[in-house]
Amino acid sequence: MSKPVIGFIGLGLMGGNMVENLQKKNYPLVVMDLNQNAVNACVEKGASSASTAKELAQQADIIMLCLTTSAVVEKVIYGENGIMEGVKPGATLIDFGTSVPASTRKIGADLAEKGVGMIDAPLGRTPAHAKDGLLNIMAAGDPETFAKVKTVLEDQGENVFYLGALGAGHTTKLINNFMGMTTVCAMSQAFAVADKAGVDRQQLFDIMSTGPSSSPFMQFCKNYAVDNVSDLGFSIANANKDLGYFLKMVDDLGTESKIAEGSSANLQAAFDAGLGQGNVPEIFDYYLKLSK
Repeated sequence: MSKPVIGFIGLGLMGGNMVENLQKKNYPLVVMDLNQNAVNACVEKGASSASTAKELAQQADIIMLCLTTSAVVEKVIYGENGIMEGVKPGATLIDFGTSVPASTRKIGADLAEKGVGMIDAPLGRTPAHAKDGLLNIMAAGDPETFAKVKTVLEDQGENVFYLGALGAGHTTKLINNFMGMTTVCAMSQAFAVADKAGVDRQQLFDIMSTGPSSSPFMQFCKNYAVDNVSDLGFSIANANKDLGYFLKMVDDLGTESKIAEGSSANLQAAFDAGLGQGNVPEIFDYYLKLSK
């Protein structure tokens, strides 16, 4: 049985490695990105390219998006020469980015009117895992659509979680990132406060890591605050964006999160201080300089 043609938009570090993995598994690919060098790298390995999302959609059985924001996703789908103008009935769209669930559900409803299925499938783990098809994938959508693309998802993820109705993937990812980024903010400030108080950062880590606060995120924070190694691989700018999306989702649900508001304010302050492109544990530098 021949493999479906995949149209892939978004060849950044994560998306580019996902495409490399798909190419190693002999999927026919049509790719698109603003970075022509990234496109050329895929074409050299056998992919074809498209100049517009419409053109890509006309050729694809499965359209995959690995884009930065909900606004970019909406532009690629609804804009001039966008996916909506070219997508084929029976095709499936998969959004691997982190998006606002309400936006995802609207896009899914609009695609359904054209006979097109949608899966939201945000990712866990790193670009290195993507290259080897070892991502965590949080997939959601109607069961029939999920079953249709399950094999392709399993070729990209070591763990593929099916979470139910469309939007549940993005909801889960935002909750996960709220928890994780709040932990990083708290632990990074703990190291900074210890420093100001004359407590050795390594000793603080040795004590806290033997108790229930121990976690992989604590290790990432220690790596930077103690060892000056920044290895989390997730930027303050992206964390700031995701906390904003979490707060939007919470508002849509008719509730509020004072904890998320605090984390978001700290990430925004670090971003405004010029630290946006640094990995999230580098917010330690912001806390270290913070004064009343």
